[in-house]
Parts: sequence; C-alpha cells; structure tokens
Amino acid sequence: MLRQILIAGTMALVAAPLSVVSAGTAAAATAPAFSTSDSSIGTLLDNPATKAILQKYLPDLVSNPQIEMARGMTLKQIQSYSADTVTDDVLAKIDADLAKIPASK
Repeated sequence: MLRQILIAGTMALVAAPLSVVSAGTAAAATAPAFSTSDSSIGTLLDNPATKAILQKYLPDLVSNPQIEMARGMTLKQIQSYSADTVTDDVLAKIDADLAKIPASK
C-alpha cells in the first residue's frame, strides 16, 4: 500500500510540471505576435504588415519625422503624449488588426 502511495505521489510530481509546460505553450500559441502595449514602435515600423496597420490608423504619427525618437516606446506609452490621436478606441482597433498578423519565424 505504501509503495502505491509513493508511486502515485511521484507520478503527481512529474505530471504537474508537464501540465504547466503544456499550459504555457498553449498560452504562447494563442498570444498575438504584436500589440500596442508590448511591441515597440520601432518593431511595428520595421515590419511592412504592421507598419501598414499603423499607417491606416495613425498616418500623421507614422509620417512624423520625430517618430524615430519614440522607436523604443510602445503606442500605449506614447498615448499620454498624444491622447487626442492615440485614443483607447484607436489602440483597440490597431490591436485587433495586429492580432491577425502571424509571428515571423
């Protein structure tokens, strides 16, 4: 009986990390490759597909010569500097379009 308990306990310890790895892999597979809160502006501008999305919703921002100074920031971070243009609604629309872009391999 003690042997069965030890075997069951050992199996539970081995199975628990495997389920965490599987859950982490599933979460990573469903997470979008790009987002307005996690992807830098530079990253979004360097990818033709994501740059087109920014051009669609924020053309003045993309064409602004000073955008180079913000390459390391996210759109969410610059929202406070340009709240009238970079609104929550615009960020939501950009995120919806960005979610359709697959991660590059």
